[in-house]
Amino acid sequence: MAEKNFSTNCIHGYNKKYDTTGAISVPIFQSATFAHPAVGESTGYDYSRLQNPTREHLEKTVANLEGGIDSLAFSTGMAAITTLMALFSPGNHIIASDDLYGGSHRLFHHVSMKNGILFDFVDTSDAKATELLIRPTTRAIFIETPTNPMMQVTDIKLISTITKTRGLLLVVDNTFLTPYYQKPLSLGADIVMHSGTKFLGGHNDTLAGFLVTNNQTILEKLQFLTKTIGAGLAPMDSWLIIRGIKTLPIRMDRQQETAMVIANWLKAHPSISTIHYIGLPDHISYDVTKKQCSGFGSMISFEVDTEETAIRLLDRIALIQYAESLGGVESLMTYPMTQTHSDVPIEVREKKGINSRLLRLSVGLEDVWDLINDLEYALRKD
Repeated sequence: MAEKNFSTNCIHGYNKKYDTTGAISVPIFQSATFAHPAVGESTGYDYSRLQNPTREHLEKTVANLEGGIDSLAFSTGMAAITTLMALFSPGNHIIASDDLYGGSHRLFHHVSMKNGILFDFVDTSDAKATELLIRPTTRAIFIETPTNPMMQVTDIKLISTITKTRGLLLVVDNTFLTPYYQKPLSLGADIVMHSGTKFLGGHNDTLAGFLVTNNQTILEKLQFLTKTIGAGLAPMDSWLIIRGIKTLPIRMDRQQETAMVIANWLKAHPSISTIHYIGLPDHISYDVTKKQCSGFGSMISFEVDTEETAIRLLDRIALIQYAESLGGVESLMTYPMTQTHSDVPIEVREKKGINSRLLRLSVGLEDVWDLINDLEYALRKD
């Protein structure tokens, strides 16, 4: 049989059959444990912390979409990164993007550093500056691309040439673009991370995280850590992400189409001083994005003229909802300074442009002109 298209793989997922009823939807195996047929025999499933059939279907589906040999599903994106950090030992050094999701920043600064892991943070879109930070104890480079919330883009293939030459791991957070628009493993990454809560789930109704790899040795280490730490995704949540992935391509295409219109509208608005959207030709890394991605996604950050304008917009939006998270069918507006990045020290935030005027918009599936009308009213000065 010919290799199936990405959209077909999203819908049909892993081809293993788990029952004999002919059910189209993957069963939810809501069981903590599984009986052994006899001494020394197993059905392949023993205890849901180790593996569960519903989670297995999801993990194999995500691995297939990312081009990995397997993936591991976790209770949240942060649980995935926490497990990832257990690969490293005290004294190991990691280079990370300096514009990170606030939860990653909090984990690295308040947990990983406490446990003896050393970090340097740098704009990883600058490959030379990134390479200069490598020490004898460096073990990995961890990048977000695009970054959250400033939408910086890193050339994954370029950084991978550095990591491969130096014998380092390259980890890429692919949450914003998903494997539909960007495939880091094919560009040289060793591990891909996702907050599955976002675009993969797509409905703002559950939490999830993923680690995907194409390296058998890394996979076995992560599998051991996953069963030991015990943060695997529950069966019901696995089913919700499976359901969400079925519509991933059509959602992302529609959201991107709407985001492009909104980005251009915001760009022309007198109250908007700066806009960060990787799909605009004047974005500093537009050419890199075109080279390594098949789409631009639907995440927009923008800076308004005053703090008063930002507060008024958040107070007035009605269709767009003032809430954390992103990637769902509902459009959400986030105030990074007080929400996603509130734990980042103010001097670090300000240096990156995460100030009282910066807002982040996750474009959903509503009608584009309804969203623009909502923004237009919210930005009015009267």
